[in-house]
Amino acid sequence: MIKERKRSEQQQVTGKVSDENGQPIPGVTVLIKGTTNGTATDFDGSYSITVPNPENVLVFSALGFATQEITVGNQSVINVTIKEEVSELGEVVLNAGYYKTSKRTSTGNISKITTREIEKQPVSNPMQTLQGRVSGLYIQQENGLPGGNFDVVIRGKNSILNGNNPLYVIDGVPFNSSSLSSDTTSGGTYPGGSGVNPLNIINTNDIESIEVLKDADATAIYGSRGANGVILITTKKGKVGKTKIDLNIYSGISKVGHKVKLLNTQEYIEMRNEALINDSRTNWESWEYDMNGAWDQNQYTDWQKELIGGTANVTNTQISFSGGNSNTQFLLSGGQYEETTVFQGDYKYNKKSAHMSFNHLSLDQKFNVTASANYLVDKNNLLATDLTRTALTLSPNAPNLYNDDGELNWENGTWNNPLARNEYRYKAKNNNLIANAQIGYKIFSGFEIKMNLGFNDSRFGDRNVFPATLVSDPSRNVTSERSRVQINTHRLQSWIFEPQISYSSKLGDGQLNFLIGTSFQAQESEKIVQIGRGFSSDALVENIAAATNEAIDSYDFRKYKYDAIYGRINYLWKEKYILNLTGRRDGSSRFGPGKKFANFGAIGAAWIFSEENSIKKNLPFLSYGKLRISYGTSGNDQIDDYAYLDNYNSVGVYQDINGLSPTSLYNPNYAWEVNKKLEVGLEQAYINNRIVFSASYFRNRSSNQLLDYTLAMTTGFTGIRRNLPATVQNTGLELEFQTLNIKKNGFTWVTSANLTIPRNKLVDFPDIENSTYRNQYVVGEPLSILKRYKLLGVNSETGIYEFEDMDGDGIITANDRLLVKNVGQKMFGGINNSISINRFQIDFLFQFVKQTGLSYFNNLGLFPGIQGNLPRYLLDRWQNPGDNSSIQQFTTGYNSDSSLSNLRYPSSDAAIVDASFIRLKNVELSYQIPEKPLKGIKSRIYLQGQNLLTFTNYIGLDPENFGSAVLPPLTTLVLGVQITF
Repeated sequence: MIKERKRSEQQQVTGKVSDENGQPIPGVTVLIKGTTNGTATDFDGSYSITVPNPENVLVFSALGFATQEITVGNQSVINVTIKEEVSELGEVVLNAGYYKTSKRTSTGNISKITTREIEKQPVSNPMQTLQGRVSGLYIQQENGLPGGNFDVVIRGKNSILNGNNPLYVIDGVPFNSSSLSSDTTSGGTYPGGSGVNPLNIINTNDIESIEVLKDADATAIYGSRGANGVILITTKKGKVGKTKIDLNIYSGISKVGHKVKLLNTQEYIEMRNEALINDSRTNWESWEYDMNGAWDQNQYTDWQKELIGGTANVTNTQISFSGGNSNTQFLLSGGQYEETTVFQGDYKYNKKSAHMSFNHLSLDQKFNVTASANYLVDKNNLLATDLTRTALTLSPNAPNLYNDDGELNWENGTWNNPLARNEYRYKAKNNNLIANAQIGYKIFSGFEIKMNLGFNDSRFGDRNVFPATLVSDPSRNVTSERSRVQINTHRLQSWIFEPQISYSSKLGDGQLNFLIGTSFQAQESEKIVQIGRGFSSDALVENIAAATNEAIDSYDFRKYKYDAIYGRINYLWKEKYILNLTGRRDGSSRFGPGKKFANFGAIGAAWIFSEENSIKKNLPFLSYGKLRISYGTSGNDQIDDYAYLDNYNSVGVYQDINGLSPTSLYNPNYAWEVNKKLEVGLEQAYINNRIVFSASYFRNRSSNQLLDYTLAMTTGFTGIRRNLPATVQNTGLELEFQTLNIKKNGFTWVTSANLTIPRNKLVDFPDIENSTYRNQYVVGEPLSILKRYKLLGVNSETGIYEFEDMDGDGIITANDRLLVKNVGQKMFGGINNSISINRFQIDFLFQFVKQTGLSYFNNLGLFPGIQGNLPRYLLDRWQNPGDNSSIQQFTTGYNSDSSLSNLRYPSSDAAIVDASFIRLKNVELSYQIPEKPLKGIKSRIYLQGQNLLTFTNYIGLDPENFGSAVLPPLTTLVLGVQITF
C-alpha cells in the first residue's frame, strides 16, 4: 500500500531555466535533492522531470551559476532564473575515482573538463581535448597521422628509466595506455616507435567528463598506479526525462597548416655548384642525377605541396537515445568517425562505436546499479612510410611523378618515385570492449556496500604489406619473390573486481565520511609478430600462408596480477575545516618474493577561511577562500613483467632440440620506486565570484629508481635491473584564473586561463661518474638535458665551424660534448574566452608553450651542399675569407674538414633552439536556432576549428614535435549541426 501511494504522488514537473537577462541556459543540472535522480536542460533551457512526492526539493546547478533550490509542492511548471557565479569552487562535483567530492570541499588538486568543452573540438582522441586546458598537464601530439600517439605528462617525468605514463581509468576500469602495435609493423608509418594510440578506442562524443588527479591527496588512494597522476574518463549516462534523440553531425577538411620555406631550383643549383667549387671538384659523379644532366635543371616541383599538401576530409556522425524516470534511466548511442589523409592515394581512418548506459534506483532508494559498455572498432589504412621527410628533402628539380600516359615516371631508373610507396600499405584494426557495472546497497542511513566490476578486451592487429613488383622500376625486372608482409597480432584482456564499504554520518559539528575497499586486477596479453617473404604473385602478399619463407619474428605472452586494500577517512568540521586521510597497500606480480607489497598513503587538510566571521566582516569583497595542503607517497610498478626472473628466448631448433638463450638475470631484490608528493594550494573568489583565482605549488620527489646496472662483460650480460638511490625532483607553480568580464543586455564574456611553470631536476645519483649514465645525466640538472659541443662560430678565414675544446686535450673529440643544454618546457598554459550574444556564441582557446627544442637538422641527416633540399635561410652562408656568417661554407661531402664539422653541428648547442609557440588551438562559433519555427525541435549549427594559427620563430613544419621530420598536427575546419527531438 505504501509503494502504491508513493506512485500516485508522482508528478511531472516542467519548466525553463534562464539567466538574469532572460536568456535560456542549456546544460543546467536539475536534481532531486538527496538523490542522484535528475536531468539537464536542453538547448532552449527547458527541462522535464518526474518527482516522487510534493515534499521533494529540486536543485538547479550549473558551472558558472549560483545553485538554487525550490520545493515542488503542487507546482507542475517551475521556471527558474539563476544568477551568474563564475566560481568553480561551489557545488561542482568532482570524481576522485573511489569517491566523489566537490570543488569546495576537496583537499586535493583535481582538474575537470566537461562535455561542454569536449564537444567544441573536432578531434578523435580524448587527449586532444585536454591540450592547453589543464594546468600541470602537458600533452604533445607526436604526429598528425590518423590514430597517432600522444606523450602525456602530469607534473614532469619522475622516473629516469621506467614509464612515466599516468594511470587511465575509464568508467572505473583501469586501461592499458601502452600501444599494442609493434615497431616491426608500424615503425615506418609512425616513426620513433610511438605506434597507434590505444585511447583512440574512446569516442569523444560519449565522454561526460575528464578529471585529472595530480597531488598526493588525490592520487594516493590509487597507490602505485597513481605515481604519475591519474586521468579519469567518465562516459555519458541517461538522465530523467522523456525519451529524446540527439543527433550531431559535422563534416570538414584538414590540411598541413604551415610549409617550410625551402630552396627553389635556381637557389638549389647555386648551392650545389658552390659546394662543388669549395670542394675543388670539377665534375659531378654519375649518381648525382640532380646536377650531372640526368634531371632537368629548369624543373621545379614544390614537393611539400605534391606529397603532403593534399586535403583530408573529416566526417563525424553521432546519434543517441536517452531518457527514463526517477528510478531508471538509459542511454544508447552510436557513432562513426572517418578521416582521410593529406597524402596522394586512397587512405583513411575509420572508427565505429556503440555506447550503452543503464542506471537504476529502487523505489526505497536503497539499491542502485549502474552499468555501461563501450564497444569500438577502428580501422586504419595508411602509407607504410610517412612521406613528410621526403617532401622536405627531395631535390626541387627531381623528375615529374607521372609520365604523359599517366603511369609512374621512373626517369630512366635515376630515382625511386615516392608515389611508388603508395603500394606499401599499413593496415591496422582494433576491436575493443570496455564493460563496467557498479552495484550498491544502503543497509541503513549513511552505510552502503558497493561493488565495482570491470572488463576490457582488446584485439589489435596491424600489418605492413610490401608488394615488390608494384613499387619497383619495371626495367629492373623485380619479381614477387622479393615481396614481404609483416603481421602483428596482439590480444589483451583484463578484469577488475572491487568491493567497497562506505559510511557517512554527522559527528559533532561536522560530517564524517569513511571508506574501505579492496581491489583485485588481472591482465593477460599475447603478442605474435610474423614475417613472410617470397610470393608467387603480389596478389597473394597479404596471405602469409602463401609466403615461401614464413617466420615468427617475436612472440610474447604475459600475465599481470595486482591486488590492493585501500581506505579513506574524511572529516568536515563546521563547513570550514577539512581533514582527509587516505591509505593503500599494493601487491604487484612484477616484483619478486618479499618485495611484492608496499604501503602508500597521504594526508590532506583544508581551511575554508572565507567562512570565518572576521573574514566575512572585514573582507566583504572576498566571496570564497580556501587554503589546502597535502603530503603523501605513491609508487611505481611500470616495469616489464617477469623482469626479476631469469628470462630466456628461443633461438631455433638444432638437431630436433629447441634452443634457448638467456636474456636477463634473476634479481628478486628490486622493489617499488617511491614518489613523495607535497603540495600547498590557495583558492579564492572575489566580488560575488566574478573573479576566481587559484595557485598551487608542488614538489614531487621520486627515489629508489629502477635502473639498469652495468655488469662486467665476463658475466655474459650487459646489465641487470636493480634499485639505485637516485632521486628525481619535480617542482612547479600552477596558476588558474577565471573572470566574468561583462554580463549585460544579453552579452556575456567569460575568460579563463591557466599557467604552469615546471622545473625538473636530478637531485642525487651516487657514483654517477662511474656509471653508464654519466654521459646522459648530470646531478642538479633536468632529465631532459643533452650534452653538446660548444659552437664557437664560423672561422672567418676558413669558413668552417669551430668548436670549443672542452676537455683541453688539444683536439675535438666526442669527449668534448660536455656543454649541458636543456630541452623541454619552461612554462605552458592556455587562455580561453567564451562570448555569447543572445543566440550566438563564440569560444576560442589560445595554447602557449615556452620551450627549447631540437632544430630542423636533428632528424634529416643533411647538410648544406649535398643532394637534398634545405631551408632558404641557409643562403646566408660564408663564401669568401673575411665573411662573418653563422652558416659555414657549402660542401658536397668531399671536403673532410667541412663534412666533419657539419656532422658535429647537430650535436652542438647550436642545434638547441627556441621552439616556443602560441597557437589558436580551438575555435567554435555557434548559433542556436529558435525552437518555434521548428515545432519543438531544438537545434544549433556550429563552425569549429582546430590548430588554426601558430605563431612561432621555429624553423620547421611545427614546433610541437620539434626535431622530427614527421607529419605535423593538422589544421582542421568543420561545419556541423546538433539536433534534439
